[in-house]
Amino acid sequence: MADFDLIVIGGGPGGYVAAIRASQLGLKTAIVERENLGGICLNWGCIPTKALLKSGEVYEQLGHLGDYGLKIEGRSYDFTKVIERSRGVAKQLSSGVAFLMKKHKIEVFDGTAKLEKGAAAPKVVVALKAGGSRTLEAKSVILATGARARVIPSVGLEPDGERIWTYREAMVPKAAPKTLVVIGSGAIGIEFASFYRALGAEVVVIEAMDRILPVEDAEVSAAAQKAFERRGLKFRVGAKVSKLAKTKTGVSVAFDIGGKAETLEADAAIVAVGIDGNVENLGLEALGVKVDRGHITIDSHCKTNVPGLYAIGDVAGPPWLAHKAMHEGVHCVEGIAGLPSSNLTAPVPGCTYSTPQIASVGLTEAQAKADGREIKVGRFPFRVNGKAIASGEVEGFVKTVFDAKTGALLGAHMIGGEVTEMIQGYAIAMTLEATEADLMATVFPHPTMSEAMHESVLDAYGMALHL
Repeated sequence: MADFDLIVIGGGPGGYVAAIRASQLGLKTAIVERENLGGICLNWGCIPTKALLKSGEVYEQLGHLGDYGLKIEGRSYDFTKVIERSRGVAKQLSSGVAFLMKKHKIEVFDGTAKLEKGAAAPKVVVALKAGGSRTLEAKSVILATGARARVIPSVGLEPDGERIWTYREAMVPKAAPKTLVVIGSGAIGIEFASFYRALGAEVVVIEAMDRILPVEDAEVSAAAQKAFERRGLKFRVGAKVSKLAKTKTGVSVAFDIGGKAETLEADAAIVAVGIDGNVENLGLEALGVKVDRGHITIDSHCKTNVPGLYAIGDVAGPPWLAHKAMHEGVHCVEGIAGLPSSNLTAPVPGCTYSTPQIASVGLTEAQAKADGREIKVGRFPFRVNGKAIASGEVEGFVKTVFDAKTGALLGAHMIGGEVTEMIQGYAIAMTLEATEADLMATVFPHPTMSEAMHESVLDAYGMALHL
């Protein structure tokens, strides 16, 4: 007889949310976590980085108080306390997940899991942190083991714990670097570049592609680079790193750009060149679980090719986002419980918490055109938005992409102050299959930054009111 209805391996956002939903549906549930509840997101990613970024944002704003008619004599920061605050936020959130596990009567096993052949689903053998092991059986097992920073040892792109960092080491250095090289301009690289630049570091970002933030709409990428450069960030795009090495005083980065070799030296370097799924040492090979390029292969209901075994979140492939993992977790568990399928293909917003912020959902203009669609595109700048002007946050714009034949919203792209808090409006519209007429008929409160969202829709159809 099975010990549980469901065992979830991994206590990150996807795993713990799946466990909670399972408990709500009456399933006897256990969760196995080898490190800290909350996973990378709550302990080393989404949450503590936002605490760092807030400290950097406030410090940077102190340098512009004169713009608001305010005055302060000097400014400084205590880097140790900045880091301590971030770690305190992470600890609070992780403790909150532990409380939720108790509240929902979910049994937590502290240890490392490995799968073995079982009956209805693979058995889960847990090497307990406290010593010994425990073999658990369940009707269903969900793998939510997440991912880790990609390293490339052949060219030195791997952390040394001192001067060469991944996101993990970049969150807890002993001192703030005065000079920094960030390799990779995705969300992780840009966020750390933004934080350290806000504290005064000289930062250079190296990107192999021909533009920064390559997954974003091209107009947003271009606007972002200009905005970051105004803040003092420097970029080398179309640059391939050939060697990253430690020196006596810091690091040396050799790269090729435009057929020419260049070298940069800095106090430290951050490696942010992607992530790899945590698929090792789980017993997947012996079970015959299909793995493609470091990620577990699943169907539209998160099922693997092995009966009773499911996978969600980062270990199951892109987009590598906590909210996508949570959504998959709920969808997966509801399917296991026999409920009607939820919409796994709902549009997933992406957010970068730099200054200015960047948020997007759906297709870029280039992707829509590549699909052969006839489109209408609207844009509205924050520089003519009343709330943005009053708040002193006039950088950026909102861009919307519509299907010209059906009026369906295909994508939305935003750069500016707090746009990460606004993108869900477009995500809801796309999930509900709203047309341009529905969005035009929606009443947006005044004065708000969100009015730019409405105006962008109107502009796509030649009806903008404040342009």
